[in-house]
Amino acid sequence: MKICVLSGNPKKEGLCQSVIEAAKSGAREAGAEVDEIRLTDYKLERCQVCGSGWGTCRNENYCTFGDDGFNEVRERLQASDAIIIATPVYWGEVTEVLKSFLDRLRRCEFNQDTVLRKKQVLLIAVPGGSGNGLLSCLGQMERFCQHTGAIIYDYFGVNRWNNDYKKAAVKAAAYALASGRKNGDTVS
Repeated sequence: MKICVLSGNPKKEGLCQSVIEAAKSGAREAGAEVDEIRLTDYKLERCQVCGSGWGTCRNENYCTFGDDGFNEVRERLQASDAIIIATPVYWGEVTEVLKSFLDRLRRCEFNQDTVLRKKQVLLIAVPGGSGNGLLSCLGQMERFCQHTGAIIYDYFGVNRWNNDYKKAAVKAAAYALASGRKNGDTVS
């Protein structure tokens, strides 16, 4: 199994990255190959809303501006069996780099069986400071999954007050996902 971690985290350390490391560890322990995509390593453009709102993204399922790394990231996601999306929470939402990427990907995935449809996705939101914005951020990621046909495997909100036990739960969820458990499977 190949699991791709799509990271909106701009930092290489800190709470969000420690949660990502826990997820990667769980997936690897289950025997999965893990590919972490750090979106901040790319100079991704925001959606240009070309072609009166629907350009090549809708008609041909690719982004005209994909030479900024978008198409490479999309191909890496497509090559995976499952995806983990992780982000710090900024103003109650995913990070700007993740939002820009998801906006473009959603257009390319519109009504297609390509990268995400029927693929299991583990969602992780990590608010700092007050811990506020967690639910709205997870809701934003949930809507993205609904629009693209991805299957939400589980949701996690991890903050500085609960990270001791939530990181362990994230690791266990990634292990279960990498072991082939499907959303809806009953566990005894």
